[in-house]
Amino acid sequence: MRYVNVLSCASYLPGEPITNEDLAELIGPLASDLLDDASMDRRHWLIDRWTGEIKETNSEMSAKAARRALEKADLAPEDVDLLVLSTCSPDYLLPASVTLVQELLGLRRAATVQVCSGCAGAIQAMDIANMYLSSGQYKTAVVIGTEVISPVLYNVYRERDKEAIRLRDAFSVYSFGDGSAALVLQADEHPNGAIIGRSSIACVGGDKKVGMHVPLGGTAIPLTHQALDERLFTLKVDFKGSVQHTPYVLKEGLLDTLQAAGVKAKDIDLCIIPEGNAGYLRNDLEKTGCLTEEWLDLEHCVYDNLRYVANTGSPAVFLAFEQAIREGKVKAGDRVMFLAIETSKWLFGGLVFEWHGN
Repeated sequence: MRYVNVLSCASYLPGEPITNEDLAELIGPLASDLLDDASMDRRHWLIDRWTGEIKETNSEMSAKAARRALEKADLAPEDVDLLVLSTCSPDYLLPASVTLVQELLGLRRAATVQVCSGCAGAIQAMDIANMYLSSGQYKTAVVIGTEVISPVLYNVYRERDKEAIRLRDAFSVYSFGDGSAALVLQADEHPNGAIIGRSSIACVGGDKKVGMHVPLGGTAIPLTHQALDERLFTLKVDFKGSVQHTPYVLKEGLLDTLQAAGVKAKDIDLCIIPEGNAGYLRNDLEKTGCLTEEWLDLEHCVYDNLRYVANTGSPAVFLAFEQAIREGKVKAGDRVMFLAIETSKWLFGGLVFEWHGN
């Protein structure tokens, strides 16, 4: 039997932290109670927040995170035979950003897969790597979650007076950040931090409207000067829909993930959920009747780092896990659950593994 072990986790955040005070100077302040409820104090942007100048690319960030993860695992880039990357903000439509990461790592040949998704994408990417590694086709994989949201945010306020920015658009600017994070996975005959059971991945929004999207740039709304002038290159978030639907998606994802892994909630030592500790989440679970026994069993060990990085999409789970490691919130032998909820079309992705890595 081949086990897939999680060897290491590392991250890369661009530039210096941007505080709420920095954004207040840039686009105007938000009400303190709104900020407190959202639980975000700072974030990192790849762009110059005043000019929109892009300082580095998504693939460059990703390669830095991948190298750090490999160093922690005592492996070299040439040991990698599979790269799986998740992002909804690639360098280009073609070529895939994962192939540019491959180039930056100095690999002439590697299997590459790119997932186009947000928060749930890193779990999807892990699942793909797990299937390839457990089948025996490959031995060592780097799984990357990465996102560059700041250029889209800049378009919300570029050449616009503070007073002209709507509250919901300003809240989006405060809410999102950039970053990359990577895990190293390796197949082995012996379990040493192995993924337990199987993952649980689903889109449960087949009957719901889109909750988050960037309208411009695909074939539905092509990139044109008129579209840019109309500020269609922007991030649209249905915050009301998120409050309404997220508790149900979280409840379904939690129960499915536990069942797929074959474990009980009380057996989990650390649960990584982006926004898991946000002020509003527990209230929303309680109001909608989604505050299950399983959540109550997990609540004490739920961890996120939203306060330090804001919403980051694909790397969110990995970024939080890396910080939990640095803060000593996980030790060798602990059972870790990753559970990501994505509002774009109401997805979730979850899995459980035992941690023995770096």
